Amino acid sequence: MNREPGDASRMTARMPLEGVVVLDVSQVMAGPFCTLLLADMGADVIKTERPQRGDDSRAMGPPFIHGESAAFLAMNRNKRSVALNLKSEEGREVFRLLARRSDILVENFRPGTMESLDLHYEAIQKINPTIIYCSISGFGQTGPYRSRGGFDLVTQGMSGLISVTGHPGSPPTKVGVPISDLNAGIYAAYGVLAAYVHRLKTGEGQHVDTSLLEGAVAYTFWESAIYFATGEIPPPMGSGHRLNAPYQVFQSKDGALSIGAANQSTWEKLCGVLGGQDLAKDPRFLTNADRVRNYQELAASLQPIFLQRTTAEWLTLLETAGVPAGPIYNVAQVYGDPHVQARNMVVDLEHPVAGKIKNIGVPVKLSLTPGQIRQPAPLLGQHTDEVLLWIGLETAELVRLREAGAIA
Repeated sequence: MNREPGDASRMTARMPLEGVVVLDVSQVMAGPFCTLLLADMGADVIKTERPQRGDDSRAMGPPFIHGESAAFLAMNRNKRSVALNLKSEEGREVFRLLARRSDILVENFRPGTMESLDLHYEAIQKINPTIIYCSISGFGQTGPYRSRGGFDLVTQGMSGLISVTGHPGSPPTKVGVPISDLNAGIYAAYGVLAAYVHRLKTGEGQHVDTSLLEGAVAYTFWESAIYFATGEIPPPMGSGHRLNAPYQVFQSKDGALSIGAANQSTWEKLCGVLGGQDLAKDPRFLTNADRVRNYQELAASLQPIFLQRTTAEWLTLLETAGVPAGPIYNVAQVYGDPHVQARNMVVDLEHPVAGKIKNIGVPVKLSLTPGQIRQPAPLLGQHTDEVLLWIGLETAELVRLREAGAIA
């Protein structure tokens, strides 16, 4: 780490990425999720946004909380906002000054956009040879689809994820969360940190390139393994598992629960809870391979039994027997769960406009240098003067840039 962030006083405890400066010129989800992960671990993330409009997610909604988009608030905590007009040469020059002081740059424009602004990797590398420059796009920086715009829904479909989601015979169904966007952001952060470790060892910067399509394809481990081994195309299986059974959701007397009898001993324990010794001896269900092959008959045999008790009754019995199981929560029930609360997966923040807001907690706990949620998502341009004074501009220069429309 070769430089201090602009306001180190905000850091209340040691964090692993303290002193690392990230220049974030991304928007909506994949890029902002990458930089959120870095910010939570202490990086000083400087988010550059268009004057007036800002990140597109500022307008995504409803809901809005006192004019602030809930979507933007969720994805941009722990960051500072600089309103910067990259369509003006003055704005681009300010961006270059920021890039010189940064360790990492993250962008998620369509390939060719940063080239048109002369802010692409090769141009930035000339002024900062050790920069880790990360590009996230729909389809990557190379290949026949590089120039296409990419969206989560499109890449879920092209990756095969939609083809294996839902129930057999049902219309195509996407994964319930924007998994292509989110996984691209995770892989981007993984690549950035790997490149940063390499830089610490050698002093070399490099270009990190990932995409929504690759982020989605990389999630098809079981399905791809089956296809590679057999040539068979895996179909959707509802809540069932391709390699283990019973490993799915069952309806109870008053709701539903998930059962994870993923090995032989757990299957035998489940049979004991269900009072189904005949099930344990049934030749269709003797081994896991048998149960997977006959998973529909297995589900049909188990479902009537689960309808005899409530979810709570089953969960008590199954936990006592050592059979992994859980309820099917809605989002409100998730955050009401005492274990989720004990793991600090919901946090309160005070926003200057929206007031008290909630955010998802840091999901990775480090024993010596834990991540922190230190501040809410910024107002548009909230830190423009603070950051530009930090990089060495004078107050008079800020006035000139503002009058020229380069900053706001």
